[in-house]
Amino acid sequence: MEQTFIYVVPLLGIIGLIVMAIKSAWVTKQDAGDSTMAELAEHIAKGAMAFLKAEWKILGYFVVIAAIILGWSGTLVETSSPVIAISFIIGAVLSAFAGYMGMNIATKANVRTTQAAKTSLKQALKVSFTGGSVMGLGVAGLAVLGMGALFIVFYNMFVISTGGDVNGAAMETALEVLAGFSLGAESIALFARVGGGIYTKAADVGADLVGKVEAGIPEDDVRNPATIADNVGDNVGDVAGMGADLFGSYVATILASMVLGREIVSADNFGGIAPILLPLVIAGLGLMFSIVGTFFVNISKETDSVQTALNKGNWISILLTVAASYPIIMYMLPEGDLVLSRGGSIIFTKMGVFGAVVIGLIVGALMSMITEYYTSMGKRPVNSIIKQSSTGHATNIIGGLSVGMESTVLPILVLAGGIYGSFLAAGLYGVAIAAAGMMATTAMQLAIDAFGPIADNAGGIAEMSGLPKEVRERTDVLDAVGNTTAAAGKGFAIASAALTALALFAAYVGLAGIDSIDIYKADVLSGLFVGAMIPFIFSSLCIAAVGRAAMDMVNEVRRQFREIPGIMEYKAKPEYEKCVEISTQASIREMVLPGAIALLSPMIVGFAFGPEVLGGLLAGITVSGVLMGIFQNNAGGAWDNAKKSFEKGVMIDGVMQYKGSEAHKASVTGDTVGDPFKDTSGPSMNILIKLTSIVALVIAPHISERPHGEFAEKVNTELESKEITMEKAEELHETVEPLVLR
Repeated sequence: MEQTFIYVVPLLGIIGLIVMAIKSAWVTKQDAGDSTMAELAEHIAKGAMAFLKAEWKILGYFVVIAAIILGWSGTLVETSSPVIAISFIIGAVLSAFAGYMGMNIATKANVRTTQAAKTSLKQALKVSFTGGSVMGLGVAGLAVLGMGALFIVFYNMFVISTGGDVNGAAMETALEVLAGFSLGAESIALFARVGGGIYTKAADVGADLVGKVEAGIPEDDVRNPATIADNVGDNVGDVAGMGADLFGSYVATILASMVLGREIVSADNFGGIAPILLPLVIAGLGLMFSIVGTFFVNISKETDSVQTALNKGNWISILLTVAASYPIIMYMLPEGDLVLSRGGSIIFTKMGVFGAVVIGLIVGALMSMITEYYTSMGKRPVNSIIKQSSTGHATNIIGGLSVGMESTVLPILVLAGGIYGSFLAAGLYGVAIAAAGMMATTAMQLAIDAFGPIADNAGGIAEMSGLPKEVRERTDVLDAVGNTTAAAGKGFAIASAALTALALFAAYVGLAGIDSIDIYKADVLSGLFVGAMIPFIFSSLCIAAVGRAAMDMVNEVRRQFREIPGIMEYKAKPEYEKCVEISTQASIREMVLPGAIALLSPMIVGFAFGPEVLGGLLAGITVSGVLMGIFQNNAGGAWDNAKKSFEKGVMIDGVMQYKGSEAHKASVTGDTVGDPFKDTSGPSMNILIKLTSIVALVIAPHISERPHGEFAEKVNTELESKEITMEKAEELHETVEPLVLR
């Protein structure tokens, strides 16, 4: 049965890519506007490609060196293979390609959204969201196709061809090699996210501080030298960076579930691989229903809520995925009890697995809703920042920090409840499958997220082209919603990272041959504290990098205003390319050290102090990183929408305040502080969390305290004689790596 069903997964990925191509062709056919608009869009597209080429050149060296090391390490232990190097390269290439696809369509959709906004808000939403959905479907389609196809190859190579046990060392090798794909994807995602974040915020801060505050012109004014770099930054950071980010998240989540699924001996109709195959199938289903959900994102009137339209499409994709997961789980998993010896020999059923999927989807939806509340215009948190802007810059900063800190409470409670509930439903496998359920609708989540930067670019092009006021008003409506959806997307990503990291952590513990992490041990407790510190130094490096790059940008913009006469009178064109070059060079230079910390810290601790101390390090990084990510994302999003609220006017103490007022200037300061929070260090936290866990998973066989070959031989003997019992499982648990037994 599995010989045919296993091919369904890559087929679903191909379907997603076909739909993506159709939507991409539709966007390309739309009117790109007049020559001025086309020229500006071309500047943005060229700047974005210049950055990607510079980034890819550096990352190319990294990928080659890392692949050589991985290939060599694959020869050192029996549960790995030199093929892991090829898997790593494929993951890195597809991750980079996912980012490129999103950026390519975004730089086409932006100007077409501007042109569509000349006619109606409905058409502008259709173009911008279709552009976003191209990215969402492309990322998810590549992930499902890549993971599904490589699993088929490695399953046949290491298990079928050798006659190996699907629960033993043969499948462990297949999944260890597949982990290389995830490592490649997450490595590129980290550099793309950090580099893109530094780029976009350096340009944004320069455009804001000199353009808005000093020169008194809009950040998107054609006279602002940093405006092209700012619009390029929206693409390389919020589109290409986010695309690579969620591609890596998607892959890591599926991998974690598959690794834990190996530890379930399942008497199913799929040769015993149903628990391993299930996360892939759920991801494929989520991709299909995300396609369905995209067709429900529309409005009929100018006064209709864009946010409501996006929420409708999102909820439809979630509910359809839940409905379809039930029959698939009932069909694939066997009747009776399944036993997970990890975490106290948890006994669960396939209904428990379905319950975990539902819990994961609920947690994802709640995280998005909570984030939306804390970052939306008109809600209490943003209104509190607006009010505190009336008394100056300092109180605005205090208000934003307070909102960001407060916003960690509900998400953490939801996350804790989701972890505990999914564990009760199906043990650690339930936690992993809950993360897979949450990430199932990634295509829709990313479509909603990517539409925001497209709308932001569209507004910039409208401003620079001098289009009528109603055009900018329509793009501003989309942009304001885009700020909220971007924040919600980041909340969703950090929640998935927490669940995925826990599942990867559980998989690591098994492969590393340890039963628990004992914080009574001084070295383990030390590792925990060091791990909790890493997100702080990582954030510090990212924010400081933005600050240094922004200083260079500010000085360049001031120089151009000072040395090029006629800019303010529209008699001379600014040197946009100089600002683009500054952001590109700064981002490439500054992304190296944060990336090195994420990649090297688990390797140094693991090889120097052993697997248990590394476990402590991972626990510290996960908890601290989740809190830092939520705090920074929400504080930055709230500051941004507080600033945007002044564009239509806000009532403060009975007085209407608008752009240009002292309160608005204070809100610009808050937004400037929040920029690196929400677009550089904050969203990088989820990649940091998962990447360190994946690195630990890859090196686990090398630092394992137990011989895997001896374990597999003992288990296979017991299974063949059909004498395996829970008592025997507990006996084996004392001497060898735990296995899920039935």
